[in-house]
Amino acid sequence: MKLKDKACIITGAASGIGNAIAHRFASEGAKVAIADLNLDAAQKAADDIAAKFGTSAMAVVMDVSSEEQVNAGVAQVVEAWGGVDVLISNAGIQIVNPVEHFAFSDWKKMLAIHLDGAFLTSRACLPHMYAKGAGSIIFMGSVHSKEASPLKSAYVTAKHGLLGLARVIAKEGGSKGVRTNVICPGFVRTPLVDKQIPEQARELGISEEEVIKNVMLGKTADGEFTTVEDIAEVALFFAAFETNALNGQSLIASHGWFME
Repeated sequence: MKLKDKACIITGAASGIGNAIAHRFASEGAKVAIADLNLDAAQKAADDIAAKFGTSAMAVVMDVSSEEQVNAGVAQVVEAWGGVDVLISNAGIQIVNPVEHFAFSDWKKMLAIHLDGAFLTSRACLPHMYAKGAGSIIFMGSVHSKEASPLKSAYVTAKHGLLGLARVIAKEGGSKGVRTNVICPGFVRTPLVDKQIPEQARELGISEEEVIKNVMLGKTADGEFTTVEDIAEVALFFAAFETNALNGQSLIASHGWFME
């Protein structure tokens, strides 16, 4: 039980990658807080996890771009469980458009959810981790934290920014027992990715099959999607690592799409 009784907050955990991480953490004895915009979906996910694993699980309504909701959500977890041991900043969306057609409102929304969300949740959790002298913060980056793709100016900017934020928190928190790392997945077949397929086909003037084969998987070593389970295992690796040797690092899980 690698995370037995650890209090873990996972944003965007009512579905997709966040939900897979919540299940994997619960299977290792963690107490998981499902932080999501959709409280009903979060409550259902928490109930499912509690029933399946017999561990504590709670639903927290949280718009990660809202300072008030983030602070209130973290306070709710601390009140219930006495602190925070692990934060997974996972909530995210995707909007694709060429730069000349990218609405400024969409740009601001993308950066608010990905970057403001990581900052606000980290800022709210860090005092509680410092009080314990231990903690693990994990940001959900992307292969796009390392390289660019057309139509994704805001997403690429945000994901690159997460690397910088993680490194600063690693420098500030390392002496206080807190490590901060970034997971960089390739394309993971989630509803977020499924939504992109017809959007990119339309913008690029190609078929949906070509989007999958050439745009999404063309640079992988084996033509395979990364799975939510793959990313959950990487999250567990970072969260349960027994020392703070892994700090300020990024790990790419992309079937060889990007290598460094």
